[in-house]
Amino acid sequence: MTHLARAGGQRRVVSLVPSITETLLSWGVVPVGVTRFCDLAGLHRSQVAWNVSVVGGTKNPDVAAIAALEPDAVLMDREENRLEDAEALRAAGLNVVATAVRSLDDVEEALKVLAAEAGVAEAASDDHLARAPVSRATPRLRVFVPIWRRPWMTISADTYGGSVLEAVGLKSVFADSSQRYPSVDLAEVAQRGADAVLAPSEPYPFKERHRAELESVAPAEFVDGRDLFWWGSRSSDALVRLDALARRLRDR
Repeated sequence: MTHLARAGGQRRVVSLVPSITETLLSWGVVPVGVTRFCDLAGLHRSQVAWNVSVVGGTKNPDVAAIAALEPDAVLMDREENRLEDAEALRAAGLNVVATAVRSLDDVEEALKVLAAEAGVAEAASDDHLARAPVSRATPRLRVFVPIWRRPWMTISADTYGGSVLEAVGLKSVFADSSQRYPSVDLAEVAQRGADAVLAPSEPYPFKERHRAELESVAPAEFVDGRDLFWWGSRSSDALVRLDALARRLRDR
């Protein structure tokens, strides 16, 4: 249920998802509460005086601190946040609004939900994917995308990241996994014949020091993990950047 806006149209929202925070800021909406993983660099110069509270992490939000902010809505995502935290927030009498983004196809509907909760005109949130000229080339290059190390973990096709790869003509070598985020070992990865490794900056911060280990599988490219895993206002430009990378990998 959407709460009525406060006086002057200003709505108080708490964002427990970094990509939602980024999207809100791109709309000129400053949350009253965010997680410690949210990036506030997107605050407009005119908004730097806003008081934004840090209310814990994505997996361990401070329920009491959030309640004290008296938000109109607490914005969560079923992929990013835990059910038990959503239930605790609801039990505290808070209006929890949870999106469920598992692919690019889910983004536009999620943006409409966020716009409604944030009091943003729908036109301001439209067409985040329409201007992304991606190639969808075939045959698809096969890539290994590690998301964690010790243990190694990766993504299947049934994830937002997997759908992003698909959109730019790439395919996870574990696209067919029955687990959405399977644990793997590098020997198994090597057997699957990856054309390249896309090593993201998050959730695990892969860096140059990991190159030799990664290249035991295939040539490694370091990419901005937000382009692969953050959805929202970033999605369109992220697709353009990743499409350019895919074209370069095919041409090398």
